[in-house]
Amino acid sequence: MNKINFSVLATAGFISLSAVTSYAQTTSIAVGEAKTKKPMIALSSPSTTSANITAQISQIQKTIENDLNFSDQFRTSAATEKNSADYSSTGTIKSENDHLTYEFHLTLVGSGKEILGKRYSSDLSDYKTLAHSIANDIVLAITGKKGIFLTKIAFSCDHTGKKEIYTMNFDGSEVRQITKNRSISMGASWSPDGTKLGYSLFNRHSDGTKNIDLFEYNFRSGGMRLLSNRKGINSGISYHPNGKDAAVTLSYAGNPDIYLLNVDSRTTTPLTKSVGFDVDPSFSPDGSRLAFVSSRAGKPMVYTLNLSNPSDVKRITFAGQYNATPNWSPDSKKIIFAGWIDSHFDIFTVTADGSKIERFTKNEGNNEDPSFSPDGSMVVFSSNRANHEKGIYIMNSDGTNVKRLTFGLGNCSGSKWSPYL
Repeated sequence: MNKINFSVLATAGFISLSAVTSYAQTTSIAVGEAKTKKPMIALSSPSTTSANITAQISQIQKTIENDLNFSDQFRTSAATEKNSADYSSTGTIKSENDHLTYEFHLTLVGSGKEILGKRYSSDLSDYKTLAHSIANDIVLAITGKKGIFLTKIAFSCDHTGKKEIYTMNFDGSEVRQITKNRSISMGASWSPDGTKLGYSLFNRHSDGTKNIDLFEYNFRSGGMRLLSNRKGINSGISYHPNGKDAAVTLSYAGNPDIYLLNVDSRTTTPLTKSVGFDVDPSFSPDGSRLAFVSSRAGKPMVYTLNLSNPSDVKRITFAGQYNATPNWSPDSKKIIFAGWIDSHFDIFTVTADGSKIERFTKNEGNNEDPSFSPDGSMVVFSSNRANHEKGIYIMNSDGTNVKRLTFGLGNCSGSKWSPYL
């Protein structure tokens, strides 16, 4: 059989595997669940007595509309279509001393019941944040879940000729380069409060040796600090919800295993010990379980571990030849991962107990690095489906409405959605 090389930890090492021909688990393909009619929202332009903010008002309304349409949960219309809408908005906005105040109301058409009434304030230059906040609250008022319009996505790109960490808004706007290490920076992961990014870096030590070290970037200070530079692999960071600990893969003892790292003291506690490699840890939202990939049974598959009893380990995938980068859904019911089938990687979900597996991509190149949005409505992932250049994409959590987010940044991978910010 043909042999194909796969990276265990990006470029940390290689395992030779055979092409997959079948699945042991029953697999269904997600083609979009049957959906009820999307609610229509008639957005009225707010009234104002401030003649100097016409441009800002237009941009605020456009941003709210774009946010709601981007989420693919609603339809928007002009105020003139109020009679055919399910909800309608009214409001007043004014500017004083370079400060905006927007009194926003959303009512249920027909009954006239107000479901959202709130005053929003911001600096005149920060009107987009104000607009995103309104859109978030509209989603919350209608669905009961927070909107994602102030969240961000972290990823790695080789635009500079080296691989650096970047962030962007949920919709691909406002791309920002975070690291300037002029090396290979990869595997970015958000802290629970969204103020830090952990990542791995191919680093040269003072004695001239190269190593995969673990660093943390602080958005508030703009500084970086070393978390672990133990000999060998220091990779795959996943922060515990308590913000004090993180699961990481370390190989200083010889075998790549998963350890619990205290991010302040930098002390470690082993969580796994197997004959194979254990990589790609991911904490469940409540911090009680850990998903990871292990080759302990031969093929790299997804396992879960009970943090209260680390010896309680369960294999939950039997899919194909190679699974990678598991991440939990916000409700802890599913784990999303990349699996090798039909000579490329595709995106799959499996229920937390392993009873059902579902496929979300097919016949569109390699699709990897999946991560749920914090409300569970969307998934970000990397794919080389367009001209063989790997970019960052998103799709609905049922596999529909795929959109590309990155352009002109070279090859991008390692996507990870932030928590609510």
